[in-house]
Amino acid sequence: MMNFNYHNPTHIVFGKERLNELDQLVPEDAKVLVLYGGGSVRKNGTLEKVLAGLSTREVVEFGGIEPNPQFNTLMKAVNWSSSDLI
Repeated sequence: MMNFNYHNPTHIVFGKERLNELDQLVPEDAKVLVLYGGGSVRKNGTLEKVLAGLSTREVVEFGGIEPNPQFNTLMKAVNWSSSDLI
């Protein structure tokens, strides 16, 4: 077995009605890139709740990301959003 160090500073919040906590979890001056796949996130109301929770933040949306996205798709999101977030 190889020796290694693993550091994962990601804070995961999971559970019913947890989107209500976004306002406390995301800093006021944050620039947020919201990535999503197809239209179901709009149809089921999740995107609306996320955007409402991020109301005072600078938010850029990038939709249409395929499952197991290709590198090119992600680079499009980075390049497209970086021009909007600067």
